[in-house]
This record gives sequence, C-alpha cells and structure tokens, in this order.
Amino acid sequence: MKNILLPTDFSENSWNAIKYGVNLLKKTYCTFHIIHVSPIISTISGETALVIPPELIEENLLKESNEKLKKLLTRIEHLPINEKHVFKTSAHYGFFIDHIKNAVKSKKIELIIMGTKGATGLKKVTIGSNTGNIITKVKCAVLAVPENVAFKKPKKIGFPTDFLVEYSLRQLLIIKELSLITKAKLHFLYVENKNGDQSHDQLKNKDFLNDYFQEAIANFHIINGKNLDTAIESFIAAEKIDMLVMIAKNLNFLERILFRPTVEEISYHTKIPFLVLHE
Repeated sequence: MKNILLPTDFSENSWNAIKYGVNLLKKTYCTFHIIHVSPIISTISGETALVIPPELIEENLLKESNEKLKKLLTRIEHLPINEKHVFKTSAHYGFFIDHIKNAVKSKKIELIIMGTKGATGLKKVTIGSNTGNIITKVKCAVLAVPENVAFKKPKKIGFPTDFLVEYSLRQLLIIKELSLITKAKLHFLYVENKNGDQSHDQLKNKDFLNDYFQEAIANFHIINGKNLDTAIESFIAAEKIDMLVMIAKNLNFLERILFRPTVEEISYHTKIPFLVLHE
C-alpha cells in the first residue's frame, strides 16, 4: 500500500486513528495524506440563508485549518521516527464526501483509515456519521478504528463469508498485505444454514481462498445459527479476533452490523477495528 488517506477533524478520536495507522504500517513504505474538510456554513436570518463569501472562507476557515494541520504534523513528529513514512496535508471547504472521493481518485488512495465514534450516555451511533458515509458511498477500502482502541498488532483477523462472493484480487491483496505486514492469521467464518450443504460454487470459492491465503490461513470456522449478527459477535469473542474484515456486498446488513441504532445494542463493533472492502 503506497497511498493512505487519513481524514481528520482534529479530535482525539481522529488522532487515535492516525496513531493506529502509523503503527499498523510501520514496516511499510507509504505516504499518508491527511485531509481536513471544513463543512459549508450558513447562518439563518429570517427566511434567508446567508452563505459566507468565498474570500472570507479562504482567509479564515482554510487558514485556520492549515494552522491546525501544521500543529498536527508537529504532534506526529513526536511519534517514533519512521523514514518509511511521508506525510502530506490538505485543507478544503465544502461537502465532505465529495472531497474524499476526489482525493481517492487524484491521489490513488488504496486505503482510508479513520476513527469511529462510540456511544456514551444518550448519544447514538448512526450511519450518517462521516465514517459511515465513507463506508457506504466511497468505493475504497476503509479501516475504521473505534475510539479509545489502543494499537495492538493484530494476531487474528476475522473474515466472515458465505463463500458466494467471487473476490477480486484487488480486494484480497489488501487483506494479504495486512496479514503479511503483521504476521496475523486469517480466521474465516461461515454461518451454516439449516441444510448445512455448501453448493459447488461455494466450495470452489472456499478452495480459491484456501490457495490464495495458504501462508496466512489459521482456520475455517463453521457456526450453526440463523442470526448472523450474533454469530459474528460470538465468533469474535471466542476466537479473540483483533480485526474484522467485511465485504460491502450488502450495505443494509453492513449498516446493521456496524452502526446499530440504540445505545443498548452497541457491542463488538465498537471494540475492534474493522476493514470494509468494496466489490
């Protein structure tokens, strides 16, 4: 991986994701592109929305953002020096997702690393968050790092699959690189239905994964159950999974797994990093 995107809002949550990414890729030559997007601001006066003039945006918002980015680089310099890493910053104004999409295309981004905000008190995790929007709207691999998760080199990477997806080599290469960089073992999970029989295509895809990851695979796990959410949660706890990989095949399911709507249901996805890959 050569180009990594690190969106930041200058919060401790985003700083934690930056530290995680720097540590995760410490043995890899790569460029970290740190980007901050100031949202469009308007004030309401009566029935008229007053948009800030462009010249004031340039002079004030972007100037302030660039100053914060300089301070952030200084903070990064206090981390252990790594000659394999290069950091570049950019400040923008406008719609967050539009600038992220542009950066992914123009900078040939292979992976986006950013933090997720958990739930405290009455606060809820929603798919409307920046991380959720990137996962569902940007066709790029995303490593989401839950807040307050300190870096620990992953030893076990969990990969739930129904073996129905014919994975592209581009998707699998990211997983393979991470497993080689960290020497983590892959644990595949298949949730078995009632009849328990796998089709010819499923067996073929399973054999392909077994061959492609032959040096990294630890095990193929089979769990009986109807509730995929619960099965994945039990799998993570039982196997002590450090990172979860998911393919954005079914975004409705992905939203349900990663961004449950009520505080009471916030569970495993706030505790370990998860890598989302697009088809």
